[in-house]
Amino acid sequence: MTQKQNILTKTGIVALLACVCCVLWGSAIPVIKTGYNLMQVDSADTASQIVFAGIRFTLAGILVLIFASVRERKIMLPNREILKYAVPVCLAQTVGQYFFFYIGVAHTSGVKGGIITGLGNFIAILLSCLVFRNERMTGRKIAGCILGFAGVVVINLMGNSLDMGFKLTGEGFILIAQLSYGISTVLINIFSRKVSPVILSGTQFTMGGIVLFLIGKIMGGHLSGTQFTMGGIILTLIGVGMGGHLGNVTAGGILLILYLAMVSAVAYTLWSVLLAWNDVSKVAIFGFVNPLCSVILSALVLGEVHQAFNAGSLIALLLVCVGIYVVNRRDSSAN
Repeated sequence: MTQKQNILTKTGIVALLACVCCVLWGSAIPVIKTGYNLMQVDSADTASQIVFAGIRFTLAGILVLIFASVRERKIMLPNREILKYAVPVCLAQTVGQYFFFYIGVAHTSGVKGGIITGLGNFIAILLSCLVFRNERMTGRKIAGCILGFAGVVVINLMGNSLDMGFKLTGEGFILIAQLSYGISTVLINIFSRKVSPVILSGTQFTMGGIVLFLIGKIMGGHLSGTQFTMGGIILTLIGVGMGGHLGNVTAGGILLILYLAMVSAVAYTLWSVLLAWNDVSKVAIFGFVNPLCSVILSALVLGEVHQAFNAGSLIALLLVCVGIYVVNRRDSSAN
């Protein structure tokens, strides 16, 4: 085992880096809402939101490839092996997850959307243990997931009510999005052990250039598509096809999109690196921290402090922390 592998498998390091990812993802929520306001995107305009997401992931792919090229001191272009692994990850994560998520959120309440989203981490662990059989399911993992999910439920139910209605295009699509997230998490865990997780992450954001290149050739153009991401391009085209647009592009809006691209590039790449060296359960359990970060950071940025800092949020934080401890207890003693 290499020194790098030793460091990246230590529970303390995993916890630190995973929480950095969750803080970055959590910060994206208030920034996205602010971006919608600056660019005059209505909260019910799903198509324009998909356009917004497409631009975000396109830029994220460019950032990851630039980082990889600078680190290796040469232009990093994907080979056939990386392309083989990047396609399914891209379809599951960038395209599948976010396409269904944005539509689902527009057709359900924030409470139910937040709770169902919390299932993504549970689904990832179940798939890894029971379907792909990459690790063994244990009582600790089940208990940790239940505790973590309970924390997500508490943080979403604070001051809100929950109805039991179910709509395919609402709750159903969010559930499909979380299934896509779970599948992509396991695929990244498997594929990142065969190829560089950084290059894999950058490539799955970057492969849309092939699609763009083929379309350009058919139309008689000479467009070079290697700078765009598959997920970003597909989401952008879907959003435009649905009638979406960004009505008011300002300097502030551009800066926010660049920040969101950085969040995606750094957080997803870092998450992929952790998945390359650890079991899915050891990393995915920290995903339950994400909703807490979202609520707290949204409260601070959007001025809704009373909604985050109360007894409910403390209970939710405690449940998530206990769940993380239960899942990683044995690893902690080993390290």
